[in-house]
Amino acid sequence: MDRVISLRGAGLLLMAATAWGGLFPVVMVTLPVLDPFHMTAIRYGITAIIFVGLLVLAEGTQALKLEGRGLRAALLGTAGFAGLGLLLFVGLQHSRPEHGAIIMATQPLVAAVVAWWLRGVRPGRGTLAFLGVALVGVLLVVTKGRFTGVFVGGTGIGDLMMFLGAVSWVIYSLGAADFPSWSPLRYTALTCMLSLPAILGLTMIATATGHVSTPSAGDVESVGWQLAYIIGIASVLGVLSWNAGNKLLGVSNGMLFINFVPVTVFAIRIVQGHQFQPIEFVGAALVIGALIANNVVVRQVAAPAQPDAKKTGRSSLRVPAGTAKPEACR
Repeated sequence: MDRVISLRGAGLLLMAATAWGGLFPVVMVTLPVLDPFHMTAIRYGITAIIFVGLLVLAEGTQALKLEGRGLRAALLGTAGFAGLGLLLFVGLQHSRPEHGAIIMATQPLVAAVVAWWLRGVRPGRGTLAFLGVALVGVLLVVTKGRFTGVFVGGTGIGDLMMFLGAVSWVIYSLGAADFPSWSPLRYTALTCMLSLPAILGLTMIATATGHVSTPSAGDVESVGWQLAYIIGIASVLGVLSWNAGNKLLGVSNGMLFINFVPVTVFAIRIVQGHQFQPIEFVGAALVIGALIANNVVVRQVAAPAQPDAKKTGRSSLRVPAGTAKPEACR
């Protein structure tokens, strides 16, 4: 691969991972003012408009046609955007940003189990073992080594919600494979747009039942720069950079950059004055190490197939087990 292309792809992926890492501390500042439901509605309402506009500019109005696949696209969009957005933000109300970043970093390994569940594609024993190591790492960060206190202070509940949000995003990401004729931008834009009825509906129900209250214009304005980051940097710039970087380097290489999400969060929290215990760094290292090790093992297993493919004239390209194809916005 050309060195310039490699550096460009790495730069794009690093930009995306850093943008997503910064999302967690920014959301923690926003949540006391804007509840998760209205924040998600504003976030994806504006993001959907931006992505649909980009889609029309890039591929024309014919790209807006659903081709009879609207229901499936809507279900996947609801799982991804409503599921991740709401569960992540609600979870952060009861947890800490570094917990969310570590949990999200397990997605490539979780994807292997979800693919097994949904499509019967059994992951290798190595992937399952590395998933176990990653989960131990998550528990070390969450509990600081005191496993019996996992649900103390509501932290465990928040972390569980964020984990379910990560699973929802994995399901959405794997669903992109069911739309092979759609470009990543088209899949992103249309599913994001089709998720809005569910997001808005849940927001109205939460408001009508008194679970949340409608924020005032002043409330929204007071967190204007935070919303600008959440929408412009994390949801738009981050996604475009991620998709472009993966196109240049490949999904298996790109997924390694998800490691920079927790690294970014930990760095920001340290600058903010938060003091981590050594066991938390050990847990983070286990998660990151498990992801890297799984990527190496998967590559070694897949490598012997490449010479055979050349001899038979068949392609050996495939998405390695344990990774999800991230072709949508976060």
